[in-house]
Amino acid sequence: MTQTPDLLFLLHDVARLLRHEADRRAGTRGMTRAQWVILFWLDRQPGLSQKELSEILEVEPITVARLIDRLESRGMVERRPDPKDRRIWRLHLLPAALPVLAELRVERADMHRMATAHLDPGTEQAMIEGLTRMKATLVGECRHRAPEREPAAKAVA
Repeated sequence: MTQTPDLLFLLHDVARLLRHEADRRAGTRGMTRAQWVILFWLDRQPGLSQKELSEILEVEPITVARLIDRLESRGMVERRPDPKDRRIWRLHLLPAALPVLAELRVERADMHRMATAHLDPGTEQAMIEGLTRMKATLVGECRHRAPEREPAAKAVA
């Protein structure tokens, strides 16, 4: 008996396969996928703080700090003090990151080609539109729900 493909499993599997391929490609260049993602975000939004970046990446701030340390030691990123709040460091790309970003764009384009090789342009566009709507719906739904909390420990008298 053949099972009908499940959308949620397919989305998970495609994302996992793309992450695995990005990990492999980043590794061949002595980097990690997480470092690549940071370079992409800083290219798109220069001056993000480490906290903002950790929220985007959904990782702990210490994880971002360590990744930035590595990129900083390679001369690709620098921390600059925020002019309005000395507790905040703003992150900026340095010229050494530009050739790496150019390589990343080539890798990204090749991964896009691989993922969409058997899709006609209309199907790809319909998928983009559908996934965009799904994301907007989920973002809206999730924002309306209060975060689940662990029950408070009972005080011992």
